[in-house]
Amino acid sequence: MKRRKWHKNLIIALTLVFLYFPIFVLVLFSFNKSSLNIRWEGFTFYWYKELFSNTELLEAFFNTMLVGITSTVVSVIIGTISAVALYKYSFRFKTLINSLLYIPIVIPEVVLGISLLSIYTLFKMELGMGSLILSHIAFSIPFVVINVRSALAQTNPHLEEAAHDLGAGRLTTFFQVLLPTIMPGVKSGALLAFTLSLDDVIISYFTAGPGSNTLPLKIFSMIKTGITPDVNALSTLMLMTTLVILTVYSLINYRKTNRGQEQ
Repeated sequence: MKRRKWHKNLIIALTLVFLYFPIFVLVLFSFNKSSLNIRWEGFTFYWYKELFSNTELLEAFFNTMLVGITSTVVSVIIGTISAVALYKYSFRFKTLINSLLYIPIVIPEVVLGISLLSIYTLFKMELGMGSLILSHIAFSIPFVVINVRSALAQTNPHLEEAAHDLGAGRLTTFFQVLLPTIMPGVKSGALLAFTLSLDDVIISYFTAGPGSNTLPLKIFSMIKTGITPDVNALSTLMLMTTLVILTVYSLINYRKTNRGQEQ
């Protein structure tokens, strides 16, 4: 038993090292004096200072955040309404719509990107932030629908019936009874949609236009000439921000759980 436990711990440790060591190297080399990410030459904060003078990189970052937040908000609204409609109501072509939802998930992103570009060309739509946001909304909605629908499957249908019996209308029941119940699914769908939008390259490559360069596209274009350490600095700041948000969120949930147990 001790040997088995030792082997399991070793496998877990090696897996964690495999997953997180590249992130550690990225953070470490953001403090490297060398402009080449090849070897360590000394500690410096120069690249963090250089980051805030790199207007192209910062513009790409802000474009990425704008596209990610906008597409996430819109896809969560449409996806949540669609999931409720598909789960609660019966109508013509419901089975077909359910099947079509999986197409953006299973087909290669290259095919989806070319398809969206063909649609924009057909309608003579100029490529830019508008086309980029619409494209991200299109491939994010199915992920939101799937997450929300799985949350709906775990809800108690008698709660809505009880709300109607007590005189609540459909909108009141939705916002005060159903939506709080499925909120974990809505949050997970929003997080997944934002993550997919944040690191998308292929679809953005086909649907972005002048002035709509995103951070993944910017980094992808730098591969041929070499990625400078200010990109590592930006990645480190994004990583630290994410960790702070997760820590605060965990502390808030922990306090809520303790208050619930005390009551």
